[in-house]
Amino acid sequence: MGGMSLPIIRSALPADEAAWRGLWRGYCDFYGASLGDAVTDRTWKRILDPDSAIMCVVAEVDGQVYGFANCVVHENTWETQPVCYLEDLFVLPSARGHGIGKALIEWLRNAMRAEGWARLYWMTREDNASVRKLYDQFAQADGFVRYVIKR
Repeated sequence: MGGMSLPIIRSALPADEAAWRGLWRGYCDFYGASLGDAVTDRTWKRILDPDSAIMCVVAEVDGQVYGFANCVVHENTWETQPVCYLEDLFVLPSARGHGIGKALIEWLRNAMRAEGWARLYWMTREDNASVRKLYDQFAQADGFVRYVIKR
């Protein structure tokens, strides 16, 4: 991996399904999430659906997908333009430290400008120090605390 080429960032394609599912499994394992196949299947379907608010970009190096960013573009009450929520970002552990995560976020930042989104935002666990080091290169945490009600 030492001489890894720069990643190509592009929209996920149907042919990326196996790679995406492998990365998705790694992402869910990292967060200790056990999602049923129905959730994963539906997420992948929505990624490929051009009418869905969910999109996915992947980072490819030499024909192999090493990371992804799943996002939701949505309306909001604080701006007149839509915003983009970076919901899931994951890079294979063996490929970390080669600029893949940074390239994914830079691609999204450029898309924000090109598409006219008012902002790009995301969150992570407070104790996720390694990825927060990357995120701090783009913005500082804003001090909000998340509350979740589950049914």
